Amino acid sequence: MAIIDADAHVVESERTWDFMAESERQFAPRIMIFKDRGGDGSGKSGTDEFWKIGGRVFVKGRNIGHDTPRESREMENITARLAHMDELGVDVQVLYPSLFLRALTTLPHVDTALCKSYNRWMAEIWRAGNGRLRWVVMPPLNYVDQSIAELNFAKANGGCGVFIRGVEGDKLPTDPHFYPIYQEASRLGLPICVHASAGNLDMFDILGRGASLGQFKFGPVNLFGSLITSELPKKFPDLKWAFVEVSAEWLPYVMNHLEIGYIKQKKRWPAAELLRENRIYVACQTSDDLPYILDHVGDDHLVLGTDYGHNDTSSELNAMRKLKTDGKIPGVSIDKILGSNSQALYGL
Repeated sequence: MAIIDADAHVVESERTWDFMAESERQFAPRIMIFKDRGGDGSGKSGTDEFWKIGGRVFVKGRNIGHDTPRESREMENITARLAHMDELGVDVQVLYPSLFLRALTTLPHVDTALCKSYNRWMAEIWRAGNGRLRWVVMPPLNYVDQSIAELNFAKANGGCGVFIRGVEGDKLPTDPHFYPIYQEASRLGLPICVHASAGNLDMFDILGRGASLGQFKFGPVNLFGSLITSELPKKFPDLKWAFVEVSAEWLPYVMNHLEIGYIKQKKRWPAAELLRENRIYVACQTSDDLPYILDHVGDDHLVLGTDYGHNDTSSELNAMRKLKTDGKIPGVSIDKILGSNSQALYGL
């Protein structure tokens, strides 16, 4: 059985932007370096790096998993990345971005240039990865035609999913604006992958003053509920959906909330068949109460990722081995979560 890391990351570097057209190079992110010489009275000095994109700056290298080598995180050395996967017992990684986990600009033409360069960088990585490094495409969602073109580029170059955030600008992804993109994704067999993220700059700034739950996690959870209540999956009956890096602990809570609403409206509630009927997959964590979750949704639509390259509450480099050895759930369920479910989701 192939072991699939359903949520690994690349960390963008200056190489990421080398694929911009000459006319777009003015939009390439620049690295700013701030040197603290101990002016805060601590007597300590240090250096912080930031990405400058347009008129905004974003912290660079804050969420870095130092249990992964830099040349592997940034894909500077593909051979080293593959060797590290061998050490971890992982056959295939599905790669998600780091910088794009938040909106980077409100200017559609700049966003398009950034997405296209990132996608071509990922295609280069896939070509060097012997089929083991698959990736999720960044569509420039302001432009439907350009998004569709990027989906087709990704399908021809190792892409296996479509990245979307829980909120995109001033729209929820249930908005009809996205329907043509979903239609094309369905035709190509690419799932819509909703990763922990923040797609609205104002929300990102406001919620960033508190815990990261509001900033990155609640948007995808809300979108899950919105998918169900809007019955959007029925409009695209062949399209799969994934909710990634938000754990799976929230599923029983949200399902209870939705079930009460269904009962009040005298509508049929699918209960444990909810994920299957809507072709939704959810990435769990080994810290989740997996027996409890399996009682609610079964074992056919859960996947697992390591969050390779990061260092946050979802990061667990040895997640695959831990799931195998901790004995919390049956072996047949483990095999599905580590392998066949991800193969079904990503079309591997």
